[in-house]
Amino acid sequence: MTTLTILEFPDPRLRNQARLVVDVDKRVNKIIEDMFETMYAADGIGLAATQVNIHERIVVMDISELQNQPQVFINPEVDVLTDTQLDYEEGCLSVPGFREAVSRPEQVRVKALGRDGKPFEIEASGLLAVCIQHELDHLNGKLFVDYISPLKRQRIRKKLEKQHKQLA
Repeated sequence: MTTLTILEFPDPRLRNQARLVVDVDKRVNKIIEDMFETMYAADGIGLAATQVNIHERIVVMDISELQNQPQVFINPEVDVLTDTQLDYEEGCLSVPGFREAVSRPEQVRVKALGRDGKPFEIEASGLLAVCIQHELDHLNGKLFVDYISPLKRQRIRKKLEKQHKQLA
């Protein structure tokens, strides 16, 4: 397995729309393995392919405490099941060091293909629902900072740009 490089805000590649996966084959499964390796190495609970500069509709996540319940969503589609919103303090591997409150629907239904290429459907609530919506936003070129005020977003952008210059 390979640890991939995670793109960081404000990298414009994070705004790319991901393409549908046509065939769940060995290549896609290798991407999934590398994404899990990358996510676990970064202490994340979710990772979208867009974040590692692969613009295909693939999401991996594992919200378990022991990191032993990996989930794969290929070509995911979400339906909102409730008007109730959940405010959750979100962080992101592409926006390291920052957390902000984001309001999202509390319960969703997800239709996707699994790692085996077979379709499945689940209903999710709480942290799982938040994580799914957060990662699907990445596939559509959206980041959690898009939900916060322009002033906060600009402050985060400037701090990360400064860190990137110091590392260069």
